[in-house]
Amino acid sequence: MTELDVLKKDTAYLSIISNTVLVLLKLFVGIWVGAVSLISEALHSSVDLLASLIAFWAVKKSVTPPDMEHDYGHGKFENLSAAVEALLIVAAAGGIVYEAFEHLGQDRVPEMLHFGVAIMLVSIIINLAVSQKLISVGRLTESQALEADGLHLRADVWTSVGVMLGLILMEFTGWAWLDGAIAIAVAVIIFREGWKMVVDSTMELTDVSLPEEQEDRIMAIIDSIPEVKGCHCLRTRKSGSYKLLDVHVLFDGNMHLAQVHAICDELEEEIRKEFGAFDILIHPEPAGNHEPETKAAQYQNAKMQEKLDVSN
Repeated sequence: MTELDVLKKDTAYLSIISNTVLVLLKLFVGIWVGAVSLISEALHSSVDLLASLIAFWAVKKSVTPPDMEHDYGHGKFENLSAAVEALLIVAAAGGIVYEAFEHLGQDRVPEMLHFGVAIMLVSIIINLAVSQKLISVGRLTESQALEADGLHLRADVWTSVGVMLGLILMEFTGWAWLDGAIAIAVAVIIFREGWKMVVDSTMELTDVSLPEEQEDRIMAIIDSIPEVKGCHCLRTRKSGSYKLLDVHVLFDGNMHLAQVHAICDELEEEIRKEFGAFDILIHPEPAGNHEPETKAAQYQNAKMQEKLDVSN
């Protein structure tokens, strides 16, 4: 297990500990004060805890080496985890809206709300620190599960801010309906973030290509080798933090196989040096056998063939 793998697991474990503490604190204070909004916030944090457990499982599973049933490793477990967490965020937003409408018509302001304000402030500080750690480590290690968990906690910060403001305003104004109104606004923000995560994780689960600028850079690295006569048919995808590509590279047809193999090894080393973990498959071809084709042309031809097959 690499240092980055250990960092991923330790960071995921930190999220579990922080969420467990916050769930217990919010639930205790909510029951003691008698504020339904605090109890609802504790239930919302329990969704964060569940998401953290899912992220921890996914990170632990994703670093498992390839086996007989998973030739390309277990990176997709991270993508699956991110998708589940995104759905939990969307569901939590819906639950907050439901609870908020229930409280819009209330006219009794709970007592000792300052204890609730204090626990919300603690929650905001802890979640800000932990979410920043999760997002930074997630981006460093390219772990979608950790980054999704961090974004989830960052969204929870806004919920905590909304609940805290509602508690403060209720204590000073006596307007009990403010709690519900602010919670609805916060739920909209959370839903928007969750929906973006649903889209992003779904794209990676369906093997979306790497960003165009990364593919262009890979082509530039290949073309930078003097012995290479060109390249085409580049295909890329991601599996968790692991990237995969296959490409056709053109060489002089008179080159010795051992030299071609050595150049392919050099290409793989250069690509991994810039992009990190990468599963690379290079198909060498003699230059001049056929015209190189772009990815767009390749798939355009495939669509035309599909239409011909349908018409026949």
